[in-house]
Amino acid sequence: MTRYSIKEIYLTKQGEGHHTGKPAIFIRFSGCNLWSGLEKDRKKAICNWCDTDFVGTNGINGGHYDIEKIINIILKLWEPTIKEEPYIVCTGGEPLLQLDQDFVDKVHLAGFKIGIETNGTKIPPRNIDWICVSPKKGAEFNLDYGDELKLVYPQEGLSPEQFKNYDFDHFFLQPMDGKDLQRNILQSVSYCIENPLWRLSLQTHKIMGID
Repeated sequence: MTRYSIKEIYLTKQGEGHHTGKPAIFIRFSGCNLWSGLEKDRKKAICNWCDTDFVGTNGINGGHYDIEKIINIILKLWEPTIKEEPYIVCTGGEPLLQLDQDFVDKVHLAGFKIGIETNGTKIPPRNIDWICVSPKKGAEFNLDYGDELKLVYPQEGLSPEQFKNYDFDHFFLQPMDGKDLQRNILQSVSYCIENPLWRLSLQTHKIMGID
């Protein structure tokens, strides 16, 4: 039976993109194909600005689990007082290094809708309910369709214009975090005003100080 390496599993609200504010259980898969996650490798990483800890399995509810164990965890986490449909977000790292059809099918049978946040280098299993793709400069881009394209901006050598004809329903610019965040917010706002296809995505979970 397949065992998945999971950094953490926790109930929160989506902090960015189209579903900002939506209650969701985040399942963060360990590992990524664009960076080891280790500081010693950051400078040579494709997305060396990444701000996520996806190394190991030592986060809340982390571990090496089969799908039945994961389902048990998410069923316990989803609070009966939540009015919206049960929803998980599979993220990373890069979730599509591990996420397979068996995972999707059994989580659906447990009553949850599934969203993924991916870098677009891998093709997902069938029947994902929400696909959010975040392209990275220098990475192979294979997933040119989905529900939401969320481009961290600016990335040198990667223009929003490259993606405007791709098969997505929603297009977001998300200002790159870091020392230039305020400048990047202003650049993103300016671009969205001049190009109405694109909308602004802020990392509201950071603004509010939640996970």
